[in-house]
Amino acid sequence: MTDQIRFVLPESDMPTHWYNIVPDFPTPPPPPLHPGTHQPVGPDDLAPLFPPELIAQEVTSERFVEIPEPVRDVYRQYRPSPLVRARRWEQRLGTSARIYYKYEGVSPAGSHKTNTSVPQVYYNAIHGITRLTTETGAGQWGTALAYACSLFGLECEVWQVGASFDTKPQRRTLIEVFGGKVHRSPSRLTEFGRSLPEDHTGSLGIAISEAVEVAAQDETIKYALGSVLNHVLLHQTIIGEEALKQLALAGEDGADLVIGCAGGGSNFAGLTFPFLREKLAGHQSPRILAVEPASCPTLTRGEYRYDFGDTGGMTPLMKMYTLGHDFVPSPIHAGGLRYHAMAPLVSHAVHEGLIEATALHQSECFDSAIEFARTEGIVPAPESSHALAQARRAALEASENGTEPVIVVGLSGHGLLELGAYDSYLNGRLEDDPLSDEDLQAALANVPVI
Repeated sequence: MTDQIRFVLPESDMPTHWYNIVPDFPTPPPPPLHPGTHQPVGPDDLAPLFPPELIAQEVTSERFVEIPEPVRDVYRQYRPSPLVRARRWEQRLGTSARIYYKYEGVSPAGSHKTNTSVPQVYYNAIHGITRLTTETGAGQWGTALAYACSLFGLECEVWQVGASFDTKPQRRTLIEVFGGKVHRSPSRLTEFGRSLPEDHTGSLGIAISEAVEVAAQDETIKYALGSVLNHVLLHQTIIGEEALKQLALAGEDGADLVIGCAGGGSNFAGLTFPFLREKLAGHQSPRILAVEPASCPTLTRGEYRYDFGDTGGMTPLMKMYTLGHDFVPSPIHAGGLRYHAMAPLVSHAVHEGLIEATALHQSECFDSAIEFARTEGIVPAPESSHALAQARRAALEASENGTEPVIVVGLSGHGLLELGAYDSYLNGRLEDDPLSDEDLQAALANVPVI
């Protein structure tokens, strides 16, 4: 073993291809269905929202997809991102585990979201699209898309979940710095938004409906999604591909435990799917664990069935773990994890028993985030704090058991624009809000029967 802490690949070793897990699944994932006919969705059904390259990536059976050179050129601004050995945190915990975190907060947007915003905008730009609409929760995705649009000369219009819009003005300002236009969701600008109370706290499902509604009405406008869909998860796999190389640099044969937070699923899949590939091929044997909030427990308490990806029922039906498209999560501080469903590919992997899931309360997550910040010097995004809290549990368990596992954690972004959440924690105003059985059953009542 080495005393080295940071493991940084040279630009020349940055992956040139994204990884598509679909061909490696033992059983194929169920296809998305048209909401009217309940037949599998075809390329023509997606054409009003996405350019042809993204539609092709959504349905491809190719194991690897080449990253276009203009996209790689932007990636070089911040990639490869570092893999860091959390030695000071290990010492604080007194653990025998070796903890590594893959840090995506070095991107221009401060999170992993730039990994997919850049290719999505690039593919739209080469087809002459002039404007993109999208949703955002905590604001990381809206920031990333606005930045990418500024590089390729597109307008960016963002519907931000009301609870985050109200409490995170700095994130809204950052989106505007990059040239984006931000609306509080639900807004008065769309038919679906006007159907809801103006002071509604909002949800990602509602914001998606508004952004899709606007894009579908104008052929010069397309829609961009920051998580959930296959092509988004595909773009994020550059994270795990780099991490595999960096673990080898650190002298590790592989990971024993790979942990990521999970909301829509893109950050989690981006880190873990390359590790899952190695596991399915018999090269490594990591345990892979998704961590979600107890107030929005999609994988741990949701049902695996076909549902809409948005609240207004405008998207195709997708087979995924869902709490019901009408579900409005508690306005917890991890806004990026407040989504009613989970990416179909992540859902399929959980349903097939290839990965595991757990749910944690936000107070425990902030406990770990503070400890991490005071030892490693990075204030984690509230979303990432869920992965850190689970890593902390595993590290302490290792000490009790006398084992020395290699733990890899996805640190999806920094929390420097989420200091209001940390202020609430430090001053005793942070409350856990677990989902009741009654609210869960009510939310599931309107899920389509397929």
